[in-house]
Parts: sequence; C-alpha cells; structure tokens
Amino acid sequence: MNGGIANGAAPRGMVLGAYLSYAAGHHAAAWRHPRAIADGASDIDHFVRLAATAERGLFDFVFLADTPSVFNDDSQGHGGRVVSLEPFTLLSALAMVTRDIGLIATASTTYTEPYNTARQLATMDHLSRGRAGWNLVTSSKVAAARNFGLDEHPDHAARYERANEYLDAVTALWDSWEDDALVRDKGSGIYYDPDKRHAPRFLGRHIRVEGELNVARPPQGHPVIVQAGSSEPGLDLAARGADLVFTAQSRMPDAVAFASGLRARTERVRPHARPPLILPGISPYTAATRKEALERYRSLESLIHPSHGVGMLGDMLGGLDLSGYDIDGPLPELPRSNGNQSRRRLIEAMARDEGLSIRELYLRLTVSRGHLTVIGDYDEVADAMTEWFRSGAADGFNVMPPVLPGDLDDFVDHVLPRLRERGVFKERYEPGTLRRKLGLPRPVAAHRGRDQSMITVPAEAG
Repeated sequence: MNGGIANGAAPRGMVLGAYLSYAAGHHAAAWRHPRAIADGASDIDHFVRLAATAERGLFDFVFLADTPSVFNDDSQGHGGRVVSLEPFTLLSALAMVTRDIGLIATASTTYTEPYNTARQLATMDHLSRGRAGWNLVTSSKVAAARNFGLDEHPDHAARYERANEYLDAVTALWDSWEDDALVRDKGSGIYYDPDKRHAPRFLGRHIRVEGELNVARPPQGHPVIVQAGSSEPGLDLAARGADLVFTAQSRMPDAVAFASGLRARTERVRPHARPPLILPGISPYTAATRKEALERYRSLESLIHPSHGVGMLGDMLGGLDLSGYDIDGPLPELPRSNGNQSRRRLIEAMARDEGLSIRELYLRLTVSRGHLTVIGDYDEVADAMTEWFRSGAADGFNVMPPVLPGDLDDFVDHVLPRLRERGVFKERYEPGTLRRKLGLPRPVAAHRGRDQSMITVPAEAG
C-alpha cells in the first residue's frame, strides 16, 4: 500500500454489518422456512426492504459475499444458493434508496482484473457519496477456475501473491487523479491540471497496469477495504492493507487470541497505522424466550436434506466428495485441497475436538458455516455480543440472520435496543462517508508529482 494517512476519529461503540448475501437467510435451509422469501435472490424489492430495515437499525453497512461460480454444495436440487445478483450492480441500485448505510461487495482478485474492480468501486463510491467498500478475496471455490478458461484453481500461495499485487494496483489506480485535479475552469479552458494526473505504471509478476483510471478519485480516497482470509498469507494481507477483517470465530478465547495476533502483526507491518477493525460473523437464533429460540433453531435443523448437508460440508472442506462415507461415522482423513485453508482447519479441529460424526458436523455447520452461533432470548444475545466486544475479541460483528426478512426485523426491533441500553451501540449515524462513520482515516495519495508516480514490482520478485 502506498501513501500516508489522515487522522480519523474513533468509531462509537460496536460496528455492525448486515450480512445479506443469501437472500432467504444465512441458514442453508432458510429458503424452506415459512418466514422466508424463497425467491428473494432475484427480487430487487426484497433487497430494498432489507437495506431499509438495516438502515433503520443503524447498521454500519450491508455486506454481500460473492463467488464467481455456482455454489457446488448440492447437485440434487436441495440447495438454495445457486443463483444470486451481481453484487456491485445490486449495491449501486441500493445506493439510490439509502442515505447512510455502507455498501460492501466482494470481488475476487483471482478472477477479475484490477482496472475493472477499481473502476466499479470508484463508481459505486461516487454514486453512494462515499459509502462503498470492497471485500477482497482470492476465491476459495475450485469450480470457479473452469468458468474462466483455467483447468484448475491457482495454488493458494500464488493466489495470495497475486492478491498483494492486485491490492497495490487498485489503490494506485484510485490515486490516478488527485482530489483537486479536475479544475473544470470554463474561462481558461483548463479541465484538469496535468501535474495532478498520475499513471500507475504497475509491473508485477501477476499484475500489469499502466494507464490512469477513467473515474475521478473516490470520495473516500479509497473505498473501505475488507479482508476475509485467516490463513497466514491472508493475515499478512490484512495486516498490510485492510480496514476491516471479517473472520469466522466460534469461541471467545480463540477470537481474543486472533484479534491480539492480528493487531500485533499490523503493528509490525504498519507501525503508525490503526489496526483493522475485527468483525466475526454471528448468527443469532433469538426470540422473546430461550425456548422459542431453541424451537426456531430446531425447526431449521429439521429442514436440512442429508445429501445437501454432506455436499455442503464437502464444499466447505475444499470441494471434496464425502458421499461415499458413513454419514454417522467420523470425518475421514482428508486429501490435500486447494480451497479455503483457514475454514478447513477450523472444521477439522471442531470434528476432532468434539468427536463429531459427518452428520453432526454438517448440522453444526449449516447453522452458521463455522461462525459464532448464539441461541437465546434477546437479552442473552445482547449479553453475548457485549461480552465479546468488551473482552477485545471483536470490534463488532457481521450479523447473519438465519431467515430473512423476519430475523433481521427481530434483531433490529429487539436486540439493537438492548445493545444501546448496554452502552455499546450508537444512537444515530454520524454524518459523512463510511470511513468517517467508522472512524477510519482517509488515505492520502503518495505521489507528489508526475515523475514520482511509478510503482514497480520486479517481475522476478515473489
């Protein structure tokens, strides 16, 4: 990453994202639930309603995960995540019907090019008046390779080499034009100041970009950057360039250790920078009483078709076929995979430490896919979130409602007021961009003149 930083104010309390990636809800069988909108994945009105509810609750941002392939966790017709809307297009539409809430979309560094991503995000930042964010991922789905003319998914290490170069290229493109480059002086006929135009001329092993971005510098300088990988290369990437880190953590001691380690790693890489805000995913199963919450949980558990559960578990383990194994037997010794490494380690540890069968494991994971699951009444959920926040395990959460829209409504109407009573969540939005609302600094471009704008990574570098 290039450039210094300007000062930013600290965020006020817990940061919350509304994870709306799977339109029917985060639970794998949510689409079958009576409260769910089964066809919501293709319905703009459904997403408009969800965004309005999240903004009413003062969520900091809407979050859309994405993968450049169909989810291959089911081939028997049971899975409800096979289609979705392209996230940049969807969030640009939502920018027109929202005012304060941030809009964060996923883009793969493996299966897109930096110029396209920089242009899309800069445009979305202008359309939303400074509310855009980018969830930077290398893509863990092996099937994506075949959609882009490749025989196999690139190696994990190579994906992260490319991701590091990609991040530098995108931020250099956002800095193509200084903030005051476009003078548009009708009297003199000068539209822009040539000394404030900077071509990246970025040359790396994986990435080459030479021309300036054809979009003005984003209102935020750089849209908010989110990183979601928890492998060693992923943590290194987060430490050097992320504003937020989205992570799967299911136990508070592990989450405290993760947060402490990432903050220390960031201090080593960027000693004068603020460490990323750490947001574990949380799937709250909640109601007025604990009994009702448990009934909601069990009703969804009963809707998982066994073949879908086994397929989903194999997909999360890196695209492995588990169909030939005893569903009530232990997880077998697994072959090497080129998929998501950190999630696989989490699942293997869960199976080993708790002695779970394949069935027990997929039932556990279809609830929240390895993220924190809290089952209880509204006060219990608010207490758990407050404890994680105050312990240093989290700066906030990416909230994954099990069923949409009903569970988002319940969370906004019943859990958020309790978080405010506990003094850990805001009463109103701060004015300004998403960066300002989150207390994040606005990046200052590093270039000081046209002859100093070159950013070059030697082709032989690792």
